[in-house]
Amino acid sequence: MALFKIYNSKLSKLSTLEIGKERNIQRLFEDNLSIILNVNFLATEYSTSFGGRIDTLGIDKNGSPVIIEYKRNQNDNVINQGLSYLRWLLDHKADFEILCKNKNIQIEIDWTSPRVICVAESYNKFDLDTVEILPIKIELLRYRIYEDNFLLVESETQKTIKISTSKIFEREKKEKDMTKLQKEYTIESHLKVASKQIKELFIQLKEKIKSLDEAIIEEAKAKYIAYKLTTNFVDILIRKNAIKAFLNMPSGKLNDPYNIARDLTRPKSIGHWGNGDYEVLIKNQDQLNKLFELIKQSYNYNK
Repeated sequence: MALFKIYNSKLSKLSTLEIGKERNIQRLFEDNLSIILNVNFLATEYSTSFGGRIDTLGIDKNGSPVIIEYKRNQNDNVINQGLSYLRWLLDHKADFEILCKNKNIQIEIDWTSPRVICVAESYNKFDLDTVEILPIKIELLRYRIYEDNFLLVESETQKTIKISTSKIFEREKKEKDMTKLQKEYTIESHLKVASKQIKELFIQLKEKIKSLDEAIIEEAKAKYIAYKLTTNFVDILIRKNAIKAFLNMPSGKLNDPYNIARDLTRPKSIGHWGNGDYEVLIKNQDQLNKLFELIKQSYNYNK
């Protein structure tokens, strides 16, 4: 993607830079993991019992373990590496739990939703085809470094393709199915608790959110429905007679002319599902449009 700098109403195109040792992309991500991906950093080059090293290990704000692998050249097979490390991690949960405890992480670990993230300057056709046919979800992030110290991070793909794996695994019925590495949640499962009015309200809200950008990813999690680009900008929690929205913006950054957002850091930090410091509760159509105006702010802040 071309980036342009605006100066006195004129544009100048920014050039991309190569990443050398002095600008190691792994170190850059690890030093800013919370800002880039909303993930807590745990360890770098984490040793496994079979000799491999996980590039970056973390835990996101919802308690999901996060494995990050960096593709440094076209021949690196980071997708297979990430899957191998995920299998190892799920067989060594105690090691991860001890690591979290030593890092004073207070979040409850969600072993049903582990994440594998691959980071690269570009992906080839084989990478994309592999991700599309896998029965589990792999997140591919693409980055660019530009002059004037600009970093661009965007999602390459996060497609989940449902395929039949019965024939693939029928010879290995005694082994664990790869689909069990991640538990699948659905929008429908969240809507089961909602009244007819709230279901209709959610459908309208969903359409508004997805109209912001065709690249927006909708993902059903255990407790809420996430909408994101590289990181969540709003999380939707469905209740019987209400919808809660968590806006992924830090305290003090939201312009709320309607005074409908609750700052979860004041007077003291309040534990909650979802990302960000603001919560909005809506129950009717009039409140929907006001909420969407705030969601657009969070979208622009996180894109």
